Amino acid sequence: MVSLSNHAFNVRTAAPLCALAAALWLDPQVAAQRGRGGQPAGPPPTPKAAAPVDLSGYWVALVTDDWRWRMVTPPKGDVLYLPVNAEGRRVADAWDPAKDEAAGEQCKGYGAPSVMHLPGRLHISWQNDTTLVVETDAGTQTRVFHFGAGSTGADQRAAPPDAPSWQGYSVAQWEFDGPTRRGRMAGGGGQPRHGSLKVETRRLRPGYFRKNGVPYGANATLTEYFTTLTDEGVDYLVVTNFLEDPQYLAQPYIRTVQFKRQADPRGWNPTACSAR
Repeated sequence: MVSLSNHAFNVRTAAPLCALAAALWLDPQVAAQRGRGGQPAGPPPTPKAAAPVDLSGYWVALVTDDWRWRMVTPPKGDVLYLPVNAEGRRVADAWDPAKDEAAGEQCKGYGAPSVMHLPGRLHISWQNDTTLVVETDAGTQTRVFHFGAGSTGADQRAAPPDAPSWQGYSVAQWEFDGPTRRGRMAGGGGQPRHGSLKVETRRLRPGYFRKNGVPYGANATLTEYFTTLTDEGVDYLVVTNFLEDPQYLAQPYIRTVQFKRQADPRGWNPTACSAR
């Protein structure tokens, strides 16, 4: 004879287990982990493979705004449109390029917060599957963007204990913003997706974010977003940066610069840093 109490217990136990199984089966992340045919999926794509935009190649700066501050070095004390605090203004007013030259610090105006604003060209390439390199011919600088093992990004806590440098230590991650006709979704499945590259740079050697001695300090943080767009068959790179510095800025300094893709390295002309 079947016990009704045992039967009720089994029903009560089975119901939530069935619901849990159904939820797991329908969950897209779990389904993705199972892979095709119910088999476990392989490792996540590398940052290089997961890239939603192609940043590699040569790019030339388009100086369409701030011409008077980007094409020539402004005079000492010119901090127009910059959110410097009183200390930042004081340091800018004391700028002495001869002193920088004597100290071997001609590259103070070519650090990560400023070098992307200088006229010239970029060469972007993958050093390996998790490291993107940006070279500039202005000042012959090299920026290195470190991703994590997966496509999401690295962490500043993984930074090696190196001394601060002009280009600092940069961690990078892809940010996906929905399906478009270009790019591929991280993981290689589903609809194509577009996105941007987010880069956070710290551990900077103090320098100038405007070449005429407008300073940023050792605790400054630079956050950048790299994205691309195409107009009439021409590719453009747009870089938006946010510079935060509790020492010299009253509020974050936000700027956007644009570059145009080149088919070859024509015009690539590495030059030395200049303090003037």
